[in-house]
Amino acid sequence: MKKVLVVEDNQDNLKLISYALKRAGYELVSATCGEDGLELAQAEPLDLILMDINLPGIDGLETTRRIRDSEIDGRLPIIAITSFAMVGDRERILAAGCNGYIEKPIDPLAIVDQIHSIIERWDHENTDRR
Repeated sequence: MKKVLVVEDNQDNLKLISYALKRAGYELVSATCGEDGLELAQAEPLDLILMDINLPGIDGLETTRRIRDSEIDGRLPIIAITSFAMVGDRERILAAGCNGYIEKPIDPLAIVDQIHSIIERWDHENTDRR
């Protein structure tokens, strides 16, 4: 079973994401702020991180940068989940170290397929580098 860290401060979004991932067979751990997300990312063996960008404390971009600067580096995909959809936001999010981008509002019927699509692309890109 794959283990996912969901860093999301909105309880409704956290419930939707958790429900969809658990139905798809994922094990979950969660954090509601960047500091806790960073701590869990470094402490837990994970297969994926879903990162809200607008978080209390350090935001998701800084949390992602700190994860990428740690020993985790590029070992696992980090997917941003955000309502930021202005010109340049996607590029800024990817430049911070996220491997993909899912816009809010979250569609619980489509989110698992979106995640799988990003992971497949990430796996393909990392296989090509070997």
